[in-house]
Amino acid sequence: MAGQAKKSTKKFEKNRLKDTLEKRKEVAKIKQRAQVKAKKKARNARDNATASGNDDKPTVPKSQKEPSNKFTEMSVDQFFEGGFDLPELKKKIKAQTNTGKRKRDAAVASSQDSGSSSEVDLQTFDDDDVSSAEEMWTDNHQEDLDALAKKDPDFYKYLQENDAELLDFGAGDLAEADQLSEDEKPKKKRKKVQEEIAEEGDGPTGEAEVVNGQVEVTMAMVSKWKTAMVEQHSLRAMRQVVLAFRSAAYHNANEEKEMRYAISSPDVYHQLLMLALEYVPAVLNHHLPAKESSAGKVRVATDSKKYRTLTPLLKSHSAAILHLIANLSDAPTLKKTLDSLVPLLPYLLSFKKVLKTLVKSTVDIWSDTSTTDAARITAFLVIRRLAIISDASIREAVLRTTYQGLVKGSRVTNSHTLPAINLMENSAAELWGIDPQIGYTTGFVYIRQLAVHLRTSITQPTKDSYKQIYNWQYVHSLDFWSRVLSTHCSPASNPALKTSSDSPLHPLLYPLVQITLGALRLIPTPTYYPLRFHLTRSLLRLSRATTTYIPLAPSLLEVLQSSEMTKPPKASTLKPLDFNTALRVPKPYLRTRTYQDGLGEQLVELMAEFFGIWAKHIAFPELALPPIVHWKRWIKNSSSHSSKAPPNGAVNHHNSKKGGSSNKNPRLTSSISLLVQKLESNARWIEERRRHVDFGPSNREGVEGFLRDVAAEDTPLGAFVEGLRRKSEEREKMLERAREGERRDRDKEREEDGQEGMEVDDDDDE
Repeated sequence: MAGQAKKSTKKFEKNRLKDTLEKRKEVAKIKQRAQVKAKKKARNARDNATASGNDDKPTVPKSQKEPSNKFTEMSVDQFFEGGFDLPELKKKIKAQTNTGKRKRDAAVASSQDSGSSSEVDLQTFDDDDVSSAEEMWTDNHQEDLDALAKKDPDFYKYLQENDAELLDFGAGDLAEADQLSEDEKPKKKRKKVQEEIAEEGDGPTGEAEVVNGQVEVTMAMVSKWKTAMVEQHSLRAMRQVVLAFRSAAYHNANEEKEMRYAISSPDVYHQLLMLALEYVPAVLNHHLPAKESSAGKVRVATDSKKYRTLTPLLKSHSAAILHLIANLSDAPTLKKTLDSLVPLLPYLLSFKKVLKTLVKSTVDIWSDTSTTDAARITAFLVIRRLAIISDASIREAVLRTTYQGLVKGSRVTNSHTLPAINLMENSAAELWGIDPQIGYTTGFVYIRQLAVHLRTSITQPTKDSYKQIYNWQYVHSLDFWSRVLSTHCSPASNPALKTSSDSPLHPLLYPLVQITLGALRLIPTPTYYPLRFHLTRSLLRLSRATTTYIPLAPSLLEVLQSSEMTKPPKASTLKPLDFNTALRVPKPYLRTRTYQDGLGEQLVELMAEFFGIWAKHIAFPELALPPIVHWKRWIKNSSSHSSKAPPNGAVNHHNSKKGGSSNKNPRLTSSISLLVQKLESNARWIEERRRHVDFGPSNREGVEGFLRDVAAEDTPLGAFVEGLRRKSEEREKMLERAREGERRDRDKEREEDGQEGMEVDDDDDE
């Protein structure tokens, strides 16, 4: 076909195009560096030739010499000795001295020859060329300002009156903001910085004090900076605040870095932190406003000179914030610091390395169950904001890092950490709906990873292979993906979806259900029934949200037929087992009345939830019939022990075989009997209403629309399920109050032990 690319072309584009383009870019950079060096070499050779050729030329009268030919009268060695006078450049050199600038004459000559120094590619130069390029950019900036003064004097006068700091922004500011570490500066630059520090300390106000080469930050300095940033949006004041904030962030660091500022007062430290966290983003937004589109995309003028000027400050400030976050222990300060990152995110989108560190730091805080909920929620808001405004590559990295943090944070699960883990799962599930295509890709990768672990445990069984599956991290991973699909494949929570299959994440539903069912029945012993109940709840959530039928009744009926439920239990004084925080049952609980009662409550609750999902379905009577028959048989067998003995000493063979080992737990029997009654009542209720329908089973619209306007709570089974949910919530509240009481008792005992220890120490001293 003429309009289609060849197969070889497509293969090249898929496999080799990216590498080829990168190699071409590298070759272009090498060529550019070679051209620059060749120009410098040719210029030096031309200067040498000019200097050596002056000996053979006739002497030209001094009056006929042009001032610009001063350089031709000396050799290269004499040129670099610096012992020459440039009367025509005195004015320019003096101007540079006043502004604290320095520049290399060779770089200036090169910039005058090329005429394009404002667009120098700094990445193609070596270290000397980089510094020369920065100085050339500053000179061009000054020339632009001079041209502006001539072209539009009114606007230039306005800048002088309202933002004089912008007109005085020099090369020293750029160099110091870019390096920020004094030990990395050349000796001349370091000496100039020390002179600036001395000038700042000996200012007319006397508000700064220089100690060991560092300026001691005072409250007056902080107030002055705040006034300049609030009233004038001063970039110079912002730069000083960023440097002072960096010194404060690395105040207790072990790294040997020379800082420009020193902070010794706690009040000054606090005020400086509040100033930097609150007003630096405001000044940035004033000079470089971030414009957000209706689609949520944020655009910053990254190609402007001001953005390139502020780039070192942005990197330094973000690095200081991330270092401070990693070392903060005060919850309100941590929350305030995280809040300050949100307005900075649009300016950091170009710095992939900075964003990588930022995402990792915020995810670590979000996944730390010991951190307060307020700080963890704030960290999640930072992650969510970055995922919204970033491009696809950053968004995918955010999702991957978030999932890894979730798995890491769910390693330890108990009554204290479970609420924090639930918060993590619910919040992280929201991120997968921002970009469903990337959400599907990452979800497929990690769900496949779970399937590989399960397959390895089944096909290559070892003594401990099941431990890869039967652990909290695996269970929470399955539960998390259940929440993701329940959130973003549910027409109830997403009005844009007509059915659950319209969601891009819906293809992940089938593999997730198969993996969960496989893990659920990997080891079908009573020891791991709590894990089975955890995974059953995950599948119930998925079935309820997506209206997908998942056969859960067989796995629950297996529990009813196990030895724990059919044989008489042993008496026990153990406290009830908390199924929410247990994966396996401790050995003392097995075959006890306590464990059997807990299993009965869990079975009735889960069975009621499962049939409650389909309480309005037209096929409910047929769906409930097999379990009803099964439970009735179990109730009959369990109550056979109470049948009367036959007269005249005859032997009841039925009781001798089954009744002697039947379960004698009237509480469990009554709860299951009540569930059977509700199922039969709901089945009769459905049968009465479907007698009047005029469509057959092949009519899908009619089947799906049956009793659509009836609320689930109005069905006989739905009301029963609501009652069980309220009872379960009350039980959870009672357990929480009991745990709170135990924690208070432990704290009280620790305080008493501490006081006794202090009294013993006092007696020893006496």
